[in-house]
Amino acid sequence: MGIAASAQRENLLQLVTFTVAEEEYGVDILSVQEIIRHTGITRIPGAPAFVEGIINLRGKVIPIIDMRMRFGLSSREPDTRTRIVVFALSGGVIGFLVDAVSEVLRIPADMVDQPPAVATGAEVQYIKGVGRLDERLLILLDAGRVLSSEELTAITKQSQEVK
Repeated sequence: MGIAASAQRENLLQLVTFTVAEEEYGVDILSVQEIIRHTGITRIPGAPAFVEGIINLRGKVIPIIDMRMRFGLSSREPDTRTRIVVFALSGGVIGFLVDAVSEVLRIPADMVDQPPAVATGAEVQYIKGVGRLDERLLILLDAGRVLSSEELTAITKQSQEVK
């Protein structure tokens, strides 16, 4: 393999893609610990509305964030496609409840644009960019910034207290 082929491969982003309310999102595959089916979620009294609750994953209590609620959308009943994407973040392990996991994609880094100027407010902090894939647009998220460090600390603490 030549230097050009190696350099070209290094400029590819490898993403796990998922849908939330018909929109497609992508996260860096290296930030994903695992993807699991929807399982029994225990509610946490007094938690923010976007915190669906907690699950027990192989003896570890993990808070679950309903991404629909986090994005300001209405929640929906889970179905056979609903998944939990588990991330190992610097503040702890957390799960994102999503409508469906689509695929693993490799896209060239030069096919990613900055978030549009119309994206303002708290949401823009966790949007890394917008990927252009033929006729599709893919919103790239920074999983580590979907929650502020204060929110993650508070949710993780609440989760541990429920044990």
